[in-house]
Amino acid sequence: MTAALSDDLKQLLDSPVFVTLTTVQPDGSPQASPVWVKRDGDDLLISTTVDRRKAANLRRDPRVSVVVQPFDAPYSYAEIRGSVSLTTEGGQELINELSHKYTGKPYAEFNPAAKDDAQRLVVRITPRKVVGRI
Repeated sequence: MTAALSDDLKQLLDSPVFVTLTTVQPDGSPQASPVWVKRDGDDLLISTTVDRRKAANLRRDPRVSVVVQPFDAPYSYAEIRGSVSLTTEGGQELINELSHKYTGKPYAEFNPAAKDDAQRLVVRITPRKVVGRI
């Protein structure tokens, strides 16, 4: 069963707000990463590379939690719990779109070392539950 995002939460996610993605490590402990995010309907899209710890965690266990907390309203937050699907299709396009959203630049210009990155993944998060005060 999927959960719907509120209009206020959608508006926040459409802005350059950083979110924290939490995955499950092999030993069951959490692993958290601040990331850029894009919204596609009620789904969230995040970019990573195939060789990162979070990618390995997601391949093994697709359950995630995403915390959205606006920097200018620190007592407001939302936690989005859900599961992910992974694909390399559109990976480079997504990181470029996210880079424009957050930095105003193409990703290669923002991060010149990106030419050495492993293949990019699109992480699609489908919300199962949304809690919080946004």
